[in-house]
Amino acid sequence: MRDQDFPADSKLPAVTLGFWIIKILATTLGETGGDTVSMTMNLGYLAGTGIFLTLLLILVGVQMAARRFVPSLYWLTIIASTMAGTTMADFATRSMGIGYAGGSALLLVCVLGSLLTWYRSLGSVAVDQVRDSGTELFYWITITFSQTLGTALGDWLADTGGLGYVGAGTIFGGLLAGLALLYLFTPASRVMLFWAAFILTRPLGATVGDFLDKPIDHGGLDFSRPLASAVLAGAIVLLILTVPQRAGSSAPAAGRLGR
Repeated sequence: MRDQDFPADSKLPAVTLGFWIIKILATTLGETGGDTVSMTMNLGYLAGTGIFLTLLLILVGVQMAARRFVPSLYWLTIIASTMAGTTMADFATRSMGIGYAGGSALLLVCVLGSLLTWYRSLGSVAVDQVRDSGTELFYWITITFSQTLGTALGDWLADTGGLGYVGAGTIFGGLLAGLALLYLFTPASRVMLFWAAFILTRPLGATVGDFLDKPIDHGGLDFSRPLASAVLAGAIVLLILTVPQRAGSSAPAAGRLGR
C-alpha cells in the first residue's frame, strides 16, 4: 500500500499533557493489574505473561487494521502492553533468576536495538511518521520492550536500591520533570525526549502501583490490587471521555532522526 493511501491523520494520539497523564495512569494500572493476575490470583508470572501477551497481540492486530485513531482501542492496547511488561519483567528478574540489574540491562539492549533497527530501516523513529503498517509494528514492539524495561527499572531502584517506593517514584518523577524542562527551554531532539519520557513513565507507574498495593511493612499502603486496578481503570475511562482526544499529525517528512 502506498503512503498516499493512508489517512492524513495518524492512528496514534497527539502528544499532549492529557496523553502523558493517561499514560502514567495506564502504567500504574499495568502494575496493579499484572500483579493481580500473577500474584493475587496466584497464576504465576509465566501464565500471566501468556495471558497478557495473547491479549496484546490481538489488540495490536486490531489497532494495525484500524483506519483511524480510536482512543479506546489505542489505550486498551497500551494497557495490555504495560500489563504484559509487568509479568514479563517479573518472570525474567524473579523466575529466571537474572535479577533486576541483569533484567534491566537485557531489556535496555532490547529497547535500544528496536529503536536502532527501526531507524536504520526507515530513517526516523518519530511517532508522527508512523504512517504504515511496517512502521506501526516497530512502534508497538518498541513500546512493549519499553514497558517491560520500565517495570524492571522501577523494581530495581525501589527494592534493591533501598529507596522504597516513594523514594524511587520521586526520582523518576524528577527525571520526567527534567525532560519537561529540556523540552521547554532547549532545542534538544523532540524525538529522543519523547522516547526518554515514554520509558520513564513506566517505572514511575510501577513504583506508584507497588506503593498502592504492597503491604505496609514493605513500604506500601496495602490496598487491594483488584480494587486499585478498578479505580485506576475508571479514572482512565473518565479521562478518555472528558479530555479531548485527537489524532496526531502524520505528514510526510524527510527520513531523519527528527526533532
